[in-house]
Amino acid sequence: MKLKNILIVVNDMERSIKFYKDLFGLDVLLDNDGNVILTEGLVLQDASIWKKFIGREIIPQNHAAELYFEEADLEGFVEKLEQYGEPVCYVNRLTEHSWGQKVVRFYDPDGNLIEVGTPM
Repeated sequence: MKLKNILIVVNDMERSIKFYKDLFGLDVLLDNDGNVILTEGLVLQDASIWKKFIGREIIPQNHAAELYFEEADLEGFVEKLEQYGEPVCYVNRLTEHSWGQKVVRFYDPDGNLIEVGTPM
């Protein structure tokens, strides 16, 4: 068995595509009308479609999972995040763990939790 993709739910597909392109450099591999596959295996699913699939309410900012990225120039990334065209909601601003790794946690525009840390 092989893990193929990670899927997150979004309300505004174009906004989310721009967010992940501008901040993380991810590009669209496949746009299947409400289901968009980006490079690195991230899939964006339109919230209305997802809600029909699962038959339940979507709970943003639920803290049950996060997307984790690594970036050697974390300070540079945080500067890019600060200058992004839309306000970013932080969970933890740039901090350093006791083991020396620097991280920042924030939400994407739809409340999906993201962590970016220096490589371990």
